Amino acid sequence: MFGIIGYIGNKNSAPVIIEGLKKLEYRGYDSAGFAVINQSKIAILKYKGKISELNERLEKKTLLGSVGIGHTRWATHGKPSQANAHPHANCSGKIVVVHNGIIENFIELKRDLLKRGCKFKSETDTEVIVHLIGKYYSKKSGIVAAVRKAIKKIKGSYALGVLCTYEPEKIVAVRQDSPLIIGLGKKENFIVSDVSGILEYTKRVIYLEDGQIAVVTKDDVELSDISGNKVLKKIDKITQKAEHVTKGKFPHFMLKEIYEQPQILSKIISVYTKSKSTIFFTDSRLSKEFLLKVQSVIIVACGTSYHVAMVAKYALESFLRIPVLVDLGSEFRYRDPVINENTLVIAISQSGETADTLAAIREVKKKSVKILSICNVLGSSLVRESDYVIPILAGPEISVASTKAFTAQMIVLYLLGIYWGGLKRVLSKNYVKKAIEKLRELPEKQKKIFNMDKNIKAIAKRHLHFGAFLYLGRHVNYPIALEGALKLKEISYIPTEGYASGEMKHGPIALIDEYRAVVCIANDSFIFDKMISNVQEILARKAKLIIIATKGREQLNDYTKEVIFIPEVDELFSPMLTVIPLQLLAYHIAVLKGYDVDKPRNLAKSVTVE
Repeated sequence: MFGIIGYIGNKNSAPVIIEGLKKLEYRGYDSAGFAVINQSKIAILKYKGKISELNERLEKKTLLGSVGIGHTRWATHGKPSQANAHPHANCSGKIVVVHNGIIENFIELKRDLLKRGCKFKSETDTEVIVHLIGKYYSKKSGIVAAVRKAIKKIKGSYALGVLCTYEPEKIVAVRQDSPLIIGLGKKENFIVSDVSGILEYTKRVIYLEDGQIAVVTKDDVELSDISGNKVLKKIDKITQKAEHVTKGKFPHFMLKEIYEQPQILSKIISVYTKSKSTIFFTDSRLSKEFLLKVQSVIIVACGTSYHVAMVAKYALESFLRIPVLVDLGSEFRYRDPVINENTLVIAISQSGETADTLAAIREVKKKSVKILSICNVLGSSLVRESDYVIPILAGPEISVASTKAFTAQMIVLYLLGIYWGGLKRVLSKNYVKKAIEKLRELPEKQKKIFNMDKNIKAIAKRHLHFGAFLYLGRHVNYPIALEGALKLKEISYIPTEGYASGEMKHGPIALIDEYRAVVCIANDSFIFDKMISNVQEILARKAKLIIIATKGREQLNDYTKEVIFIPEVDELFSPMLTVIPLQLLAYHIAVLKGYDVDKPRNLAKSVTVE
């Protein structure tokens, strides 16, 4: 994911842009840069590396100008380098562009532009955009007309910020399948790819829709479509606060977000339960009549959200007794799913901007099938394009590796399943009441796990030098094994596999020896004894063993001293507890190895391009 911020107003734009870029760092990047208009000239400063280093260069080279655009780049086309960093300028240097997204037909466009004498300075797909705009620009028709002609030629996804020295009093912004937001201030306005970049300046925003072009001046914003027709402005107010994106007393956002989970679960349960026995989703637009008609469910997600979907499959099939299919967004979009008007598609995404998930739901919409989104960002593309929405209320998640959004998504889906099962009368009123009581107990049980954090850190220290890990789980905790493995590989770069325990002898057992560590989830379960069989097979091959188990299973200490006990919990809800020691284990291993856990290499918070 790339980050965009632009400013136009009465302040010097460079410091505003630098601070905005810092707020967007968590989205992932390998280079950064910005451009300002100063006395009808464009000055560009960009750098491969951290924004702090870019800021040091700025301090040595003062750039003044009340209009500017900035960008953090995560390499897609072309290696990380100063030349490939944004902004990019046309041959005359009179027009500059920042771009999020991917231009699919850039090779074809580049060949044509080279024939016309354009000189390229980078390996990026983005540079074709600025040369196209330069090609179509004339003082008579203006920069907006040139942008409009250029975007008609390009195929792919884009959010663009454009400056032109001939029209220095405006920023032109346009989006297609990549988020872009207009921030509205007093005698100043902004463009930004994520509201976190402008929280300290304004709470009033306009979410650009696909195909919309915005002309942003310090006093006004005008919207039009690709054909030039005016579009009415819809102004939203964001509730997110600037202090939500600070680390507080914690050394990293990831640790802070792990520790926020009990508070968030309590909030979600209080918002979506009216009493000890009633769940309601009044703002979701979900009707009882529709839910009673649904005969099958397809859940679409990517990454960590996909593991949530896998847990939800166990829960929803148990609660509803209807088939539930789970699919990766990147796979779903390329097949022809069997769905009809009695199918509900549930899309799960923390950001609401995941490219593959969005592409999947757009395919679904063509079939007139209803979509329910489980999302953390209310102004996101996913939320705006869905028929029904249940917010997860987790607040901003800054660390690239998702933690609190994972459990927030899970608890929302548990609540939905219990509510829906009661509605269908698959679940009795008494079951619904007891299930809600069990969910209410989870936050306090999560807090008890934090009391073991020092022990988990000690285990991490004893295992951080192992060259590979294997995570094993069964039934509803199989997805948690996958999630634990993902967390470790994301932030510690240790090769890690997650498997269903029953599959161990179908291949993974070949990896097990004294040089590997194996993490087994052995919670109380109707298949607990089968998990113990896996444990014995692992020990027979001399692997180092870490076990996550339910309190009361002290006999597991006979197998290894590395046992992390979680509080007693209903098996179906146990993922809400099991995942926390795995999050902490991954965190401590990565920190002890000296890595930046909040911004792991090559990863972005939101995967907005395929």
